[in-house]
Amino acid sequence: MPQTDTKRFDWLAIILYLAIAIFGWVNIYAVCYDEVHAQVFDFSRQHGKQLLWMGIGFLLAIFVLLIEPRIFSQTSYLIYGVVLLLLVATLFIGTVTNGGKSWINLGSFKLQPSEFAKFATALAVAKYVSAIDIDYRLWRTRFTLALLVLVPAGLILLQHDTGSALVFAAFLIPFFREGLSHMIFLYGLLAVALFIAALLVNPYLLIGILLLLCLLYLFVWLSKRTSKNYWHTALFFILCSMFTLSVDFAFEQVLESHQRDRIYVLLGKIEDPKGVGYNQDQAKIAIGSGGIVGKGFLNGTITKADFVPEQETDFIFCTVGEEWGFLGSLTLVALYIGLLVHLITMAERQRSTFSRFYGYSVASILFFHVMVNIGMVLGLVPVIGIPLPFFSYGGSSFLAFTLLLFVFIRQDADRNALI
Repeated sequence: MPQTDTKRFDWLAIILYLAIAIFGWVNIYAVCYDEVHAQVFDFSRQHGKQLLWMGIGFLLAIFVLLIEPRIFSQTSYLIYGVVLLLLVATLFIGTVTNGGKSWINLGSFKLQPSEFAKFATALAVAKYVSAIDIDYRLWRTRFTLALLVLVPAGLILLQHDTGSALVFAAFLIPFFREGLSHMIFLYGLLAVALFIAALLVNPYLLIGILLLLCLLYLFVWLSKRTSKNYWHTALFFILCSMFTLSVDFAFEQVLESHQRDRIYVLLGKIEDPKGVGYNQDQAKIAIGSGGIVGKGFLNGTITKADFVPEQETDFIFCTVGEEWGFLGSLTLVALYIGLLVHLITMAERQRSTFSRFYGYSVASILFFHVMVNIGMVLGLVPVIGIPLPFFSYGGSSFLAFTLLLFVFIRQDADRNALI
C-alpha cells in the first residue's frame, strides 16, 4: 500500500459519519434493550450484531483510505458488472423477506446486493461521464446514461424492492450538476403530478383537462403559432395521455398490494388506521410523545411495547423522537444536513470530473435516503422501506454506505493528483 498523509483526509466528514453511526447504535440498543439482554456485546441481539458490522465497517473504511485512489476509477465497470451479476443471481437463488426477494443467504449472513448497487452505479456512471467529452444534448449519451442507471434499478424492481429501486432517481441531481437540461427535471415533476392526479380523478377527465390546457397554450398564450408548435403540442398531448392511461396498469402490476394501500392512505383515498396506516400512526404518536427533550434513554414506552414494527430499521427515527425528543431529532437532522452540505462542498473542490460526479452521487443518494426515511416516519411520503444511512440496523446497508462515503473521502484526499 502507498504511504498516505492522513492530514489530507477530510476529518470533518469522518467525524460526522462516526457521530451518526454511534448515535444510531445507541438507538438500536434502546429498541432491543430488556433486562435479560442488557449486555452491550450480546451478539444474539440486533444491537450486538450491529456493533459487529460497525467494527467491520470501520476496518473497511480504514482499508479504503489506505489504498491507491485510482483503483476505483480503473475498476468501475468491473465492480458494476459483478454487482449486476449478483442482482441477477438474487432473482434465482435469493430468499424472500417481507415480500421482497432481495437477499442471498451466505451462512449466518444475508447479503443484500441492491445496497451495493448504488455504489457500483455511482462508480460506473462517474467513469462514463469522465471518460469522454460528454454532450448531454446527444440522444446516444442520454440513452447510455439511462441504461447504466435503469438496468440495476430494473433488476431491483424485479426483486419487488420498490424502495431501493426508487433511490436511483437520485442520480438526476449529479446529472443536472454536470449540465443536463432542467427540462428533464420539469418533465419528471409533470410525470409525478400526472401519476398522482390519475389516481385521484378519472383518467379520461384528466385527459380532457390536458386537451383544454394544450388548446389554451396554442391559441391564447403562444403568440407565434407555426406548424412546428402544433406538432410539438400534439405530441406532448399524446404522450401525456398515453402516460395517464398507463398509470392504472403500472400501479396495479408493478406495486405490491400493501404499497398501493400505503399510497392510497397518504392520498386520503382510504382510512385504515389499524391496517396499512398503522405503522405511520404509531410512529407519529411515538415522536409526538417525546416532547421537547424526550422521555430519556431507555424510557421509551412505545418503543418498549413494540407498537411500531421494524423499529430498529425503517422506523428507527421514531425512537429518536420518543427518547430524545425534538432536540434529539433536530440534532440528528443537523448532523445529516452538515454531512450533506459538506459533501457538496467537497464535490465542488474536486479537480477531476470522475471525483466531482461521484461526490455528487454520494450526496444525492444519502439525501434521498434521509429525506424519504424521515418523511415516511412523519407520514409525509408513502412507506417504501429504505434505511436511514449509517443509523438503521443492517449489515449490508451499513457496509455499502460506508464504502460509498469513504471511497469519496479517499478520492478527495488526492484531488490535486487525480486530474
